[in-house]
Amino acid sequence: MSTTLVTYLSRSGNTRSVALAVFEALAEPKEIRPMEAANGLDAYDLIFVGFPVQMHSVPYAAEVFLKKIPAGKKIALFSTHGSLPGHILSREAIEYAVVLASQAKVLGTYACRGRLSVQALEALGRSPEHQEWAEMAPSAATHPDAVDLEEARAFARRMAMLEAHGGY
Repeated sequence: MSTTLVTYLSRSGNTRSVALAVFEALAEPKEIRPMEAANGLDAYDLIFVGFPVQMHSVPYAAEVFLKKIPAGKKIALFSTHGSLPGHILSREAIEYAVVLASQAKVLGTYACRGRLSVQALEALGRSPEHQEWAEMAPSAATHPDAVDLEEARAFARRMAMLEAHGGY
């Protein structure tokens, strides 16, 4: 019987909300842990790894975690971000995460919008290189919403089915 881990890095609660939705959709046996408490990765058949997009990229703690995933391990990645759906700024982060975890077998990815804190919005607004993001981010204030969380559950079920069928 496959054992699944859902692990996440969350600062504002957005990624945690998505992680909980992913976890709910999975069959037992399963565990959920914040990234800093996730260890013994060899014991899991499938690992879901979630992180917030920060400064157009993967946060350092998530980078370190992704690099330590055992070779050949089946994983699924999810992220939360303040940009518009499908925008290059969020895609670049998830693509970079795939590169960081290149020793693993990435079964799929999911990204959804998430509200940014007032402090983050202010910091982005003061930074010319983040101006585009600062203009998009306020419209993410109501996310992740019920639709986002249902999409996360559907993603989890698809990834579990892929893992059960050998990753194909």
